[in-house]
Amino acid sequence: MRLIATATVLVLMLSGCDDTTGQKPKTQVTGSVYHMMAHYLEPAADKIWGSAGFVITEDGEVDLQPTTDDGWFAVEHAAIVVAEGGNLLMLDGYAADQADWAEYAQGLTRAALKARDAAEQQDADALFAAGGEVYSVCRACHNRYMINAADE
Repeated sequence: MRLIATATVLVLMLSGCDDTTGQKPKTQVTGSVYHMMAHYLEPAADKIWGSAGFVITEDGEVDLQPTTDDGWFAVEHAAIVVAEGGNLLMLDGYAADQADWAEYAQGLTRAALKARDAAEQQDADALFAAGGEVYSVCRACHNRYMINAADE
């Protein structure tokens, strides 16, 4: 008898989890595209770019690649933030249009996932290449939308 009662309670509890309305949860952006770029995407992208390649100083060449597991993990984290940022940019409220904007956002996600994979493998050359792809997507999108925004 206890087994039947427990099973009945379990079935009733699980049936309450069923979404029969078919409605998606509503999402709402939390700021402007500028805020998304300045406070979310740019710091993460800067982490990727600042962790690949080298700079030349008066003292010689300085390799920018991380030298510890924690350093590589920080780049991996930044790449995941950028990848998810591409998804977030497609939300109503951020998306500038339904055509090119989505292409750029999806391209950003693809490039950032390459950076994530490179960081996971601690592959400095692949990270440099992926960082270049992230930059190219950002530049192309900015050329398309920031110039148009200045004309308005």
